[in-house]
Amino acid sequence: MKQHGAVLTDTKAFPSLSVDDIDKARRFYHDTLGVAVEERREGLELDIGDGHRVLVYPKPDHTPATYTILNFQVDDVDEAVDRLTSDGVIFERYDLPGIKTDARGIARNGRTPTMAWFRDPAGNIMSVIRQQS
Repeated sequence: MKQHGAVLTDTKAFPSLSVDDIDKARRFYHDTLGVAVEERREGLELDIGDGHRVLVYPKPDHTPATYTILNFQVDDVDEAVDRLTSDGVIFERYDLPGIKTDARGIARNGRTPTMAWFRDPAGNIMSVIRQQS
């Protein structure tokens, strides 16, 4: 009897995201965020540590994601926000039910990890989030 879904059991998966300007993306991810970037035929491959990779590809009719597409785990969200802000990253401010940020863009509600959201040059939403122990 054939087992459904078994074909993907031992494969490796990776996330991908689109951008409207691959050169701006390269500068942002490498120069601003400090992520290792490798050029590929399809676009850019981000090495986000621990062997995890993300494909960033150009898409002429790109529409930014309206949700968090990539979370960077950090030990200290305050320090990450300070350093990224000094490098020109602008953090989102939210005043929504369940998500309220302070003046620096950091959410601390006690129910979820401390985190702060920002956008890449293509408008995709990302975050720095306190690493869980």
